[in-house]
Amino acid sequence: MKIRCLIIWGLMVGALLSACDRKRVYDTYREFPDATWEADSIQTFDVAVFDTKQNHNLYFNIRNDRDYPFSNLWLFVTIDQPGGTRLTDTVEVVLADPAGKWQGKGFAGVYDHRILYRQNIYFPVAGEYRFSLRHGMRTTSLKGITDVGIRVEKIR
Repeated sequence: MKIRCLIIWGLMVGALLSACDRKRVYDTYREFPDATWEADSIQTFDVAVFDTKQNHNLYFNIRNDRDYPFSNLWLFVTIDQPGGTRLTDTVEVVLADPAGKWQGKGFAGVYDHRILYRQNIYFPVAGEYRFSLRHGMRTTSLKGITDVGIRVEKIR
């Protein structure tokens, strides 16, 4: 009986937590072994989009540890749309203020940043969009970046 109550309680809490993020269309991270992002390591995220009338916000999710030696991160971004259209961009992500204080939310020496990349955009074609991220820093082994990801969310 106690086990059944715990299972039901767990399902209710899970449903409640997932209902709190109704805007989320896609939200995931890729973890780097030894908190090192190699220059030739392209991180890809495939996002299925079916609603072409709904506007969205697009975020980069970046996690760094306190040993990351820079205050920013340059990203090379490629977005492949269904049908073959490709968009490319270079984006600077600011991770620390000029005094060196990390901007993200920190816990146990790891800082989580959700950086707004594009606001109020729509996807013109239904289908699978591929987002590719590669770091554009001058060093080939970028130490201190633990995870990178993207988030796509509905405006309303």
